[in-house]
Amino acid sequence: MSEQSTRAKKSGLGYKVEKKLEDNYDREEAAGTPTHVVNWVNAILGSEHDPIPGTDWKSICNHLRDGVALCKLINILLKKDGKSPINFQKKVMSPFVAMTNIENFNKGCQDYGVDRESEFQSGDLWEVRKGPFLNVINCIHSLGFVANKKKVSPQYTGEIRKYMDNE
Repeated sequence: MSEQSTRAKKSGLGYKVEKKLEDNYDREEAAGTPTHVVNWVNAILGSEHDPIPGTDWKSICNHLRDGVALCKLINILLKKDGKSPINFQKKVMSPFVAMTNIENFNKGCQDYGVDRESEFQSGDLWEVRKGPFLNVINCIHSLGFVANKKKVSPQYTGEIRKYMDNE
């Protein structure tokens, strides 16, 4: 992960945007959303994949970073819904393969019924940055609600939260 240490510090508007994203992540963390996501993902995956080891953003991000757990998750849900699984590579030897896995996960989410607006960019996960990682949490959060509508068990227990812009 050496690319993180050489990244220039943000300033000006870029800093303000990144700070707002981080504040939004902190708000979701205080509401328990990442914990709900981790518990649900681990429950759905069962023995298919090593469990996410913690509920802090870095543990979640680093565990999901190669896209393998996400692809296994969506394939389990697609199978329960009678749909074809997505292709992915279990052995991730390069960032390109990881990002391809992540893009395939997003395509699988669309096939499953998650709105395109809920998708995230592969860099939101791959770059291991707290602010953009909120997009990943939001996507899985939305996926959980779609799974609930389809009566998938175990049920996702996250809550729908509405915020005002000035919060």
